[in-house]
Amino acid sequence: MSSSDDGGYVHDPAAVDAGANGERGADGPADGGGDHEPGHPATADREFDWRGWTLVAVIVFAFLAAPTAIYLVPPGAEGYRFALLIVPLAPAILLAITAVWATTRP
Repeated sequence: MSSSDDGGYVHDPAAVDAGANGERGADGPADGGGDHEPGHPATADREFDWRGWTLVAVIVFAFLAAPTAIYLVPPGAEGYRFALLIVPLAPAILLAITAVWATTRP
């Protein structure tokens, strides 16, 4: 034991390798195979399909249609406070939900 070990956990790779008898822990691959290397993201089969175009449409709505609606409501109108508070919030929530949906693949 060294002076740097003050009673806490000290990782010893040699002890882990010597104690392993070919079994994988909880962090190993589920198929029980050998060394599993994840694929590079560039090799994944991804296309800009209808999910991407849906996200583009929501971005256009959030950045063009909602500000235009706020601009067109005059300050003296009845729903002016509603336009300043809710109209920007709705496209922001819609954009967040759509972005997560469009970027996660089954």
